[in-house]
Amino acid sequence: MAVDGEVVRGSGEADEPGWEVDPDDEWGVGYGEDLVYKVEAGKRIPRREYLERADEVLRAGGLLAAAWEDVKRVRYPRRVRELAKLEAQAVEIGVYESISVHGLLQTPEHARALFEAWQPAYSEEDLERVLAARMARQSVFERSPAPALSFVLEEAALRRRVGGTMVCRRQLERLLEVGRLRHVTLQVMPTSSGAHPGLSGRIEILKFADGTAVGRSDGAYNGRPTSDPKQLRVLELRYGTIRAQALPPEESLTFIEHMLGET
Repeated sequence: MAVDGEVVRGSGEADEPGWEVDPDDEWGVGYGEDLVYKVEAGKRIPRREYLERADEVLRAGGLLAAAWEDVKRVRYPRRVRELAKLEAQAVEIGVYESISVHGLLQTPEHARALFEAWQPAYSEEDLERVLAARMARQSVFERSPAPALSFVLEEAALRRRVGGTMVCRRQLERLLEVGRLRHVTLQVMPTSSGAHPGLSGRIEILKFADGTAVGRSDGAYNGRPTSDPKQLRVLELRYGTIRAQALPPEESLTFIEHMLGET
């Protein structure tokens, strides 16, 4: 399992897409020979329009264009794909987030503001790619049957003015929308609360239909994913304690509504 933030920089990784367009247009598809060679050799991942144009030029009858459904699943960094795959398979997802709104809950504007603040800065192309990857993960809310999702967010993370007033308002509205879904439990850990097991950082626990689970915590096991039963029990104990100390779901939604009124 990977961490929630898709801030893994892509340069130099074998699975990174190459979207460079050669202005010489030697191949008649709008792309240069070098890119065409790399796509054919499996070294580069093509854009959708590349496949559609190649399909037209080669008279492939839609076969190349149809490959986009497979290609789009591998156009993001490997660790992001692994995380999205696990989230898509999980029947339960539990998350405690200490410093920011969790990626599954972010609006596009909020996520963009976070990515724009990253250093070293993303290129515009990379920014659009990681933003699309983060938003695509939110399809977990549309699954049927729906997984059980629980989130505990620190009040301080909700009050951070990411992106300005309107972006903050829309983010709070999004939290209210998600928090009212029947399969979602959203809780706020108020700043006024005492010490709790999550103060060392994020905790994530994903459970699957076959009874297995994967967990990760910034403050345990060097932050690495674990499926060891003993270590998972520790993470579940910590997460359960955090949920018990946080505001109950209804009070949490009321708390967010008050914050929205103050924004």
